[in-house]
Amino acid sequence: MKKIDGHLHLVRSVSGYNGKGRMTPLGDGKAIWDNGMPLKLIPDGWGDDDFLAESALKVMDENGINKAVLLQGSLYAFQNYYTYQTVKKYPDRFIGAFSFDPFSDEAMTSVKRHIDDLGFRAVKLEISQGGGLMGYHHAFRLDNDPQLGLFFHYISDYPGFVVTVDYGDYTQLSHQPEAIANLAQRYPQLDFVVCHLSFPNADHLNRLECELRQWEPYPNISVELSAIEDIEGETEFPYPRCQKDTALAKKVLGAKRIFWGTDSPWSSTFNSYHNLATWLEATDIFTESELEDVFYNNPERIYFKPQNVKAVADAVDPITGE
Repeated sequence: MKKIDGHLHLVRSVSGYNGKGRMTPLGDGKAIWDNGMPLKLIPDGWGDDDFLAESALKVMDENGINKAVLLQGSLYAFQNYYTYQTVKKYPDRFIGAFSFDPFSDEAMTSVKRHIDDLGFRAVKLEISQGGGLMGYHHAFRLDNDPQLGLFFHYISDYPGFVVTVDYGDYTQLSHQPEAIANLAQRYPQLDFVVCHLSFPNADHLNRLECELRQWEPYPNISVELSAIEDIEGETEFPYPRCQKDTALAKKVLGAKRIFWGTDSPWSSTFNSYHNLATWLEATDIFTESELEDVFYNNPERIYFKPQNVKAVADAVDPITGE
């Protein structure tokens, strides 16, 4: 069965930044935040202080993964230009999203460079209070902030543009499922992806269902399943709590609006990449044809649109000429 990892990170250089401060790499896949919190960031054998495209391709090939969507986040720091270089080098294997800080003075300069010069047709907004923008900025509304308004006005001129959002769990001010519904209604020509199935908790499925029901009327909203194993604290394959969450998502949104991903490399320090890549096949949540959608057809339709692939293929960086 063909598969696309719908949520993968490359790490050219570790320099993460969030509410915990700056991250410092320690080698052997380990790092430490300024607040003193250590973590194992990269699985053994994948890289000491980086996780490069060639390492990712090795992992993908070993696990039968055809393609991957390269996303950014504050955990590793934005790897925008390396993502551009990787997609240009391996156009049959990768597509990428860029990230930016909407509250920086040069925010829109960055946006225009990544879209108009480098051909990106997807953005990752990691706004979470726990690990993203709201950890080091004031609280803001995703659907009612003037800085972000400038951005949404700009990308509305690019039909098929993908907005991928990580907004943290329900305890955080950044958790704004209703904002996703508002934006999807406001910008029907854009696609919206909510990371990590909106941070579910199998003990509180009513809460998840209320969030999913808000998105039901809007076919341009999809959810991905990356890292829900970490969120649920599960290491026992095939993750019974995650099965409950995913079955509910299918019930509300249908199999055409769900897709798989891993959020590796960090998530593969908790569960093996092999287990993350195969757990859905060990359940009866989806039929065989539905699994083909969840593993491949849905992320292919959303991220690998022909015009989006062509945009980055045709791009030539005016600064470097590459």
